Amino acid sequence: MSLSPLEKIGLRLLRVHDVIYQKSGGRIGHRLPGAPPSLLLHSVGAKTGAARVNTLTYATDGGRYLIVASNGGANRYPAWYHNLKAHPDVEINVGTQRFAVHADILLPEHPEYARLWQVVNANNSDRYTNYQQRTDRPIAIIALRPV
Repeated sequence: MSLSPLEKIGLRLLRVHDVIYQKSGGRIGHRLPGAPPSLLLHSVGAKTGAARVNTLTYATDGGRYLIVASNGGANRYPAWYHNLKAHPDVEINVGTQRFAVHADILLPEHPEYARLWQVVNANNSDRYTNYQQRTDRPIAIIALRPV
């Protein structure tokens, strides 16, 4: 999948955002103008057992934080998805608040999937529909439930 020049610039800006959000412990970067809010996902590597941190946009539903394993429509899931499958009890930062959550992976056959797809897609300017058109794999929604 080749990226347009605008998409390449966007990826660079996202990397800068990731660094600032992570280094500031969530003080800077939770909310950016014109973008959905972001959280920091603290997980454990499925193969390595090493600590991992990913900055991800999220929506909310009934006290849960919803993240999407879209990987920009690539044909493979993002690494953090495999980490959550192996180790579903993780922590997140929402802004500066860090707390424990349990990750429930929802695929299209899940009874809530269609409704939650609408929630996450609307939260992210309909990007996920475009991403789903790029890949044959189902894009998972992960519901992070505080414990």
